[in-house]
Amino acid sequence: MANELTLAVAGGRKTQGLIDYCAGLSDNQRVLVVTFTRNNQEEIKRRLSKYAGQKQTVIVMGWYTFLIRDFVKPFIPFKFYGERVRGFNFEGRPYLKASGKNRFLDKHNALYACELARISFELIAQSQGSLMTRLESIYDEVLIDEVQDLSGYDFDILDCLLKSSIRVKMVGDIRQAVLSTNPRAAKNKKYAYSQAMHWFMQRQSAGLLSITQQSVTWRCHSHIAQFSDSIFHEEWGFPKTTSRNTSNTGHDGVCLLHPNQLDEYIRVFSPTCLRDSSRSGKEYAIDFINFRVAKGMSFHRVLIMPTAGIVAFLQQGALLEPLAACKFYVAVTRAEQSVAILVKNVTCSSLNYWDGKS
Repeated sequence: MANELTLAVAGGRKTQGLIDYCAGLSDNQRVLVVTFTRNNQEEIKRRLSKYAGQKQTVIVMGWYTFLIRDFVKPFIPFKFYGERVRGFNFEGRPYLKASGKNRFLDKHNALYACELARISFELIAQSQGSLMTRLESIYDEVLIDEVQDLSGYDFDILDCLLKSSIRVKMVGDIRQAVLSTNPRAAKNKKYAYSQAMHWFMQRQSAGLLSITQQSVTWRCHSHIAQFSDSIFHEEWGFPKTTSRNTSNTGHDGVCLLHPNQLDEYIRVFSPTCLRDSSRSGKEYAIDFINFRVAKGMSFHRVLIMPTAGIVAFLQQGALLEPLAACKFYVAVTRAEQSVAILVKNVTCSSLNYWDGKS
């Protein structure tokens, strides 16, 4: 089976696996590497330069760029004769009942980001096979990093790629499904964020895809890895994480932190502080990074400002909603050695408060 999906835990070297794969390719293999965020695109380019050298046949671009360059710009005349794309409108949206050209292009002929995947998918059929034939003549393989970020009509486009002669190789982690190419998409809404796992399993059952799960982390200390597994109920079916981080610093794993000891803890350990959104932690004079922004990053130590849902999870074992669980998982697994969670009082928790000594 040619098409592959590798699902790996945080710190599982997913992106590095793609880099190593590219490094071993022959010079005549035409490969496109696609990812969603700009930061990840730059990181892939940097690593490719370091580990794979200057491979002229390996191209890196963002998902939006891929759709604009290889779908919409060449083939928009099949849908709107004589029209040309003259920009990209990331923030704007068409009015509710807009139809025809106005559904996809603003008054300056810039593409609405929220409608980009839809028009791209519609052009596959309206080009009468020309679009996919062109793609097959340009790329031998398409590699997709952070595939859990796709949404809406992206899944329909991915379906077409899986059925084409192009080999598709994807990596991601359903537990880190906190970003979306189109958060408000109604199309394929039942597969949004962590629910994308159902879509992938259906494609595996149809013989379009093989799924491999990897449960080894090279980033997180074993106690952090064990705690991260507890965030998701066992009915999710995720394999237990195995840690290859053997470092011991004297302050490792996950602990609770009382606000009275916040200043001292920061002085001693200098953790990176994470929160769910800008609405959290305003009472503290701390520089925070939001959970979603931190995705893809790695820090020695992390301090987390919890949501009410996280506190309920710690206090009562209350299950987190899927998206909230994914965001908490991302926050916890940014840490290599230690995670401190800032709470005033948590009863019935197996976690200990930091005692100010270790």
